[in-house]
This record gives sequence, C-alpha cells and structure tokens, in this order.
Amino acid sequence: MTRTRPVKRLTTLLTALAVSLGTALATSTAAEAAPCRSGYFCVWTDANFEGMKIEHGGDDHWWEGDMSNEDSSWANHGISGPNVPDHVKIYDGRELIGDVTLCLAPGQEVGYDGGANDRGSSHTWSVGC
Repeated sequence: MTRTRPVKRLTTLLTALAVSLGTALATSTAAEAAPCRSGYFCVWTDANFEGMKIEHGGDDHWWEGDMSNEDSSWANHGISGPNVPDHVKIYDGRELIGDVTLCLAPGQEVGYDGGANDRGSSHTWSVGC
C-alpha cells in the first residue's frame, strides 16, 4: 500500500506538468497571432501579416490607395454573438462587386492564399459565408 502513494503522487505531478506545459504552449501560440485589434478586420499587402496594414471596424466598399488588389494576408478579429455580422466577405471588385475571394470566420487568420492574393478591393461583414 505504501508503494501506490508515490505512484499516485508521481502521476499527479506529471499531470500537473502536462497541463502547465499545454497552457504555456497555448499562450505562446496566441502571442504569435496576427497583430490586429479586437473587433477589427485587418489586411496586409504582404504574406504572413507583413507590409502595409489597414484595419476596418466596419464595411468598406472601396479600398483606397495602395491596398486595392494588393492584399496578401488577412485576419478577422471580429466580435461574435447571436445574429451579429461576424464573418468578413472580401470581394475582388469595388462596391462589393465580383467574386468573393475569401470569407473569414471570426478569429480566422490567413497568412497567404494563392487564389485570393492581390484580388481584394472591398469587403462587408456578414452573418455567415
């Protein structure tokens, strides 16, 4: 009976260590997420969240300046809730015209997508994709 106590203590210690390690890994992964404020949709000119960035808190039917057709990575940090437009649809034409190049769910980040690269010109928040 005395042998089972050290085994239980060792098992408890290993379990606690595994949980701590898992928490540390989850924290480090979150720290490496795309730099985009909560509640916003962000777009970068280069892959992997590099280059020029724009942040949108709402719809934008006309990406101006150097962003139109220059988008290479995207992050949706929108806030979710029942019947809340929390998905982002990106269109290849201005004024929400043309194909949807990407549709991002809340929390979704895309470091690069060959089919959507350099094709975005406008976006809208929606309840789904």
